[in-house]
Amino acid sequence: MQSMTGFGRGEYSGLELTAVVEVTSVNRKQADIHFNLPRELSVLESGLRKVVLALISRGRITISISLEKRNSKTGGITVDQDRARDLETAFRQLSEVLGRPVQPVAADFLRIPEILSFDQAGFDPGEAEAVIRPALDLALESLIAMRTAEADDLRKDLLLRLALLEEKTSAIAARTPAMVERQRDLLHSRLREAGLDLDLEDERLLKEVALFAERCDVTEETTRLVSHLGRFRQYLASAEPVGRSLDFLCQEINREFNTIGSKANNAGIGQTVVEAKTELEKIREQVQNLE
Repeated sequence: MQSMTGFGRGEYSGLELTAVVEVTSVNRKQADIHFNLPRELSVLESGLRKVVLALISRGRITISISLEKRNSKTGGITVDQDRARDLETAFRQLSEVLGRPVQPVAADFLRIPEILSFDQAGFDPGEAEAVIRPALDLALESLIAMRTAEADDLRKDLLLRLALLEEKTSAIAARTPAMVERQRDLLHSRLREAGLDLDLEDERLLKEVALFAERCDVTEETTRLVSHLGRFRQYLASAEPVGRSLDFLCQEINREFNTIGSKANNAGIGQTVVEAKTELEKIREQVQNLE
């Protein structure tokens, strides 16, 4: 299990090139990968993306790649001599037109990019990939280590909150039989107080009272809750990405507590449901950080 937030850095040097790769990841429902690398190396992006997706299934991943040539010298400067002479000639003609000397300065030559051109040494994709891949592997290893460490902390917190939900579920289950019996007695009492011409011992009436009372029975809901919470523990122990599964379970757990809150005609159970849903909301917030 991994968190979706982390950072990793890797560096690898070959005979001619040194690659530095930095990887950052934040929360995102799907895998969203962005590369920052020299334009001439965009052909490598597809292969590098597969490397990342083999290890990471969710999150916004930003990968910055920088390359440096070892023992590289400053790029050379090429002078277009013909254009330089043309500029000199143009200024001479301008002087004759104005009747005063006008001399070009260095800035005038720099304004015309064709006169001075700076050599831009590009990178060969094959040579670049030979150093980028090992650097990317190191960066991803560092990233995953950080994501795993954070997930371990999240697991501890989730287990504590899960134990609280299990306690709340047990408390609700323990109150259910007495709640149903109380509801049945309350219905009988109200019928007697209503003064209706009814035989309170009539089998059909007793059956209807029993059915109505059992509408507040939440045994099925607490049984499903026990199952969901147990499955939640299993997912937390898994090494696979479980973020989506846990998010789904949170929705199902919330559904069961909502049903209990609407069915149970009991103030104590209602308060327990409120407390449980408060803890569940904290769990959902933490689950959003998991891959």
